Amino acid sequence: MDTRPEIRLPGFFLSLDGPDGGGKTTQVAQLSAWLGSLGREVVTCRDPGGTPLGNQLRSILLDRSKVEISPRAEMLLYMASRAQLVAETIRPALERGAFVLSDRYLLANIAYQGYAGGIPIAEVAEVGRAATGGIFPDLTIILDVPPDVARDRTGGARDRIEDRPASYHARVREGFLNADRDRKAGLFSYDSGPIVVMDASADPASVSAQIRSEVERALANGPRS
Repeated sequence: MDTRPEIRLPGFFLSLDGPDGGGKTTQVAQLSAWLGSLGREVVTCRDPGGTPLGNQLRSILLDRSKVEISPRAEMLLYMASRAQLVAETIRPALERGAFVLSDRYLLANIAYQGYAGGIPIAEVAEVGRAATGGIFPDLTIILDVPPDVARDRTGGARDRIEDRPASYHARVREGFLNADRDRKAGLFSYDSGPIVVMDASADPASVSAQIRSEVERALANGPRS
């Protein structure tokens, strides 16, 4: 495991992640509104995307075109988008003490291209460390949903990644759960902050309440506790 120190900045960084269909977009909006009502500056972003460069890369990554993208090239395109997002949005917001709320972050690459795609986890993590400059979430919440629930919610594939077979998406889900397990066992390939797995198959209001509870706990304990 890489033991180089991470960057510590005044703000708080939360990532919502997990398989497609977990309701991340809905929960980002609700959490942002709640935090704003408490008087906090909240900066929301999505990964990939969130910057002019990132949005172009997102289009390449998700477009159902005939352009072939190898697993390693796919991983590097995600990392390039994230590097720009950190430089333009995440790091400046954290430096001024804002609460940054991201729809996905590095853990998504570890699940999708690592556990599910076959690229060594340590390799994905090392490239991620370089791309992010050592800026990792203070808390990651995995919104977990079974495949049948995810299919019902998404209504079928909508982009190049979602076009992949059910076996791939089953490995993605397993990858997120393995990441949580491996971190708790001290075996994770990068030093993420705490990871919380949450059953997102419940109704959105119940999930939102659980997320708020975890955020309140994390803020009370301080970043990276």
